[in-house]
Amino acid sequence: MGLRGTSVTLKCIVVAALMVAGAQSAQDDLAPQIKWIGKVDHQPIAEMSGLVRSRRYPDAFWSHNDSGDAARLFAINRSGDVIIPPHQRTAYHGAKVEPDRLPWPGLQVLLAAHLDWEDIAIDDEMIYIADMGNNYNDRRDLGVYVLYEPNPLHNRSARILKFIPVHYPEQTLYPARQWHYDCEAVFADGGKLYFITKHRAPGQAAIPEVGANLYRLDSFETDFANPLTRVESNGMLTMVTGADLSANGQHLAVLTYTGIWVFDRPASGDHWLSGTPRGIPLDYRVTRQVEAVAWIDDDTLLISNEQRDLYEVNVSTLPAYRPGP
Repeated sequence: MGLRGTSVTLKCIVVAALMVAGAQSAQDDLAPQIKWIGKVDHQPIAEMSGLVRSRRYPDAFWSHNDSGDAARLFAINRSGDVIIPPHQRTAYHGAKVEPDRLPWPGLQVLLAAHLDWEDIAIDDEMIYIADMGNNYNDRRDLGVYVLYEPNPLHNRSARILKFIPVHYPEQTLYPARQWHYDCEAVFADGGKLYFITKHRAPGQAAIPEVGANLYRLDSFETDFANPLTRVESNGMLTMVTGADLSANGQHLAVLTYTGIWVFDRPASGDHWLSGTPRGIPLDYRVTRQVEAVAWIDDDTLLISNEQRDLYEVNVSTLPAYRPGP
């Protein structure tokens, strides 16, 4: 190895050391319940907006990009590595750069359009993709795609079973007077779908407004817009960006830009947001634009931001929620 090779090696060592130091610095700024575990390096996963754990395939999490992408899903493992079907690996690669092979493009969702996919939910058999992003509160084509969960180790595409159009009965103007009709959080429970809204100041997409509403979808018709049933409101949640129900059905995780909230199943009914939550504030300067949350197991959450960082959260040690300053 010549001097040039030595210089390159030294540069690599320095860069690696800086990355480790940066990661350690970021970890030092996190609450003890949160651990930075890595980054999703797969280039086509540009802005992670939804995340949910497979119920059928071990260590597989379904993810998708925010608005502007093709209609596709990506399966990743707990460490953030993209899962590629074995028979596709000679043609495609994952995070490793290889000039003679294209990056894995993900699993194509056939007969679907990607307008503004904001979250994804799952039950025993079905995946639900919420095309519910509505930053300007002016959309009249909101809805949910339904498909059987594909096998991430075998399938290259999956066809939707149906698209369920939905609407908010309270909204009569487009855009609305109150900008309370954007949704980036969906979860499935007992054969129903639930949606948590993200509020903005009227006419100001970049200005948050405190509060969130919980809606339930009671019908799954495909030839008209199904009305969402308003269940309740929460006056503390601000800018909700993701939600997920634990596999045992006992805990609802709700993610915002500034905090993680965990609500226990209500004793009766479905007023999920009325209980006393556990949780911790998040420092936006550290965790940045967190957009997706999924349960790893009944005690651990996986959260990601649009910058593709991954964090684990130990739920068993979360205190009663105290909003930050």
